[in-house]
Amino acid sequence: MLKIEHLTKSYKNEKVAVNDLSLDIQAGDIYGFIGHNGAGKTTTIKCVAGILDFEQGEIYIDGHSIKTDPIACKRELAYIPDNPDLYENLTGIQYLNFVADIFHISKAEREAEIKKYSDMFELTANLGDTIASFSHGMRQKLALISAFIHKPKLLILDEPFVGLDPKASHLLKEQMRELCAAGGAIFFSTHVLDVAEKLCNKIAIINQGVLVTSGDMETVRGDSSLEDLFLELVDHEHDHQ
Repeated sequence: MLKIEHLTKSYKNEKVAVNDLSLDIQAGDIYGFIGHNGAGKTTTIKCVAGILDFEQGEIYIDGHSIKTDPIACKRELAYIPDNPDLYENLTGIQYLNFVADIFHISKAEREAEIKKYSDMFELTANLGDTIASFSHGMRQKLALISAFIHKPKLLILDEPFVGLDPKASHLLKEQMRELCAAGGAIFFSTHVLDVAEKLCNKIAIINQGVLVTSGDMETVRGDSSLEDLFLELVDHEHDHQ
């Protein structure tokens, strides 16, 4: 579903943000991407979503290259940044209809999907309000609804649980599992390690742009907790620099 091959991305100051990263996310995977702030998680995710160009490597989404066929890739994915930057002058429902238009969702289907998810995330009463009046948590819920209504094959999330209340977090986890059970895949960054441990079947740990380890959660974690493993691997790497 998502194949990252030898991705390398540098910024203008020649800081290498991601260095020769390769990952393979299959249909059905809830794939957690773990690392300190500044480790290269958001950079990788923005490259996958087609927002950032990159110098080396290739990214394939459902067999399409993000470099040569970005529209085909974007049809299959939904991306939610850690701080959703939505059109503040639109109302919630205008924004959802705007997204539904982009993905050519029929009137009947969009009405059913918008009702289902806005009821679920308890946002229905606010859909007539402008996004400018929304709290951070409400914006995040609106972004999630906009992602789920077009049934993406690949859902990319950057720190999705920050800012969500416990109920919304629980609902999001349920929806993530459902999407994967239906044959989709999820690639998300987080530093909430206990959430990743419970939710993900696969995991990758990145440190200073370099992949430290990746694979099945059980295999990678072994007998230790994810938190212990993460601190051991990342601090060990740090000590050897």
